[in-house]
Amino acid sequence: MGQVLFRTVFIRCLLLASAFLICACSPKFDWRTVQSPQEGYTALFPAKPDKIERKITYQSQDLAQTLEAVKIDDDIYSVSSIYFSHQQAELLPKLLEQLESNLFHNAGVDRLTAISSDSIYQTSNQQRVPTKDYFLDFKSAGSSQQSMRVRWLIRPATNGGIWLYQVSILHAGSVQPDAKTFFSAEDRANFFDEFHPD
Repeated sequence: MGQVLFRTVFIRCLLLASAFLICACSPKFDWRTVQSPQEGYTALFPAKPDKIERKITYQSQDLAQTLEAVKIDDDIYSVSSIYFSHQQAELLPKLLEQLESNLFHNAGVDRLTAISSDSIYQTSNQQRVPTKDYFLDFKSAGSSQQSMRVRWLIRPATNGGIWLYQVSILHAGSVQPDAKTFFSAEDRANFFDEFHPD
């Protein structure tokens, strides 16, 4: 039940972000630093992102979710933030496991066999923290193809809560020569390198 709910929530967020962004003309790269103090991060987006805020329910608990995203040609650059209060912190491991599991399932891979790379992100106070990026190719029965680079980060909030971030780029179309190389190009790598949680 929970797995279906979060797959539905994830797909709805992507569709909502896509619908929001497809209506606009695709601008050229216009890199800008976006500060989101309410969500506790600073990010470098290739254009001005749209912001969607909503409540999601998980195990009878309401969680605040924010999505900032922008579409450039065939790429959607997005940062999803979910806030857990101190009392809700015990929900985070299971929710993260479901989000990861749903995404890997949709890509037809197991977490252990998914293409990944060890990375480092830097907090706003210059602390360097290890993380892992995943490079996914989604299987499609039709001619359309989608690929994604995604990273999940967990950071404490100043008020005792916890933030769960999903930083990702979703690409519609083929990637050459492979997803890892494609998403490691400078115009895409910048988005990951310049995401700094507090």
